[in-house]
Amino acid sequence: QVQLVESGGGLVQAGGSLRLSCAASGSIFSINAMGWYRQAPGKQRELVAAFTSGGSTNYADSVKGRFTISRDNAKNTVYLQMNSLKPEDTAVYYCNAHSLIANVYYWGQGTQVTVSS
Repeated sequence: QVQLVESGGGLVQAGGSLRLSCAASGSIFSINAMGWYRQAPGKQRELVAAFTSGGSTNYADSVKGRFTISRDNAKNTVYLQMNSLKPEDTAVYYCNAHSLIANVYYWGQGTQVTVSS
């Protein structure tokens, strides 16, 4: 089992910044990929940014150049630095991890990000 706990969401004005954190615990040795997804009201959950199993990064086109995913392996934590935020970035942001051994995707509880215009 892998547990994921997100933090760092909140309310920010357009143009502002936030940094989300996702702390992983449990069977973290089995994780081969981690990333961030978001879900806005009435919309499907979508990929925002992720580390792939090969170690590279993927970003949604809508956040390229504004968001940066990073990680601290010593803290078992993945971060999402979000700059130049726009109202359309408003959503619940979820941390996601894939267990190679169990072939299961784990999700955090989500953290709300609200960007006011």
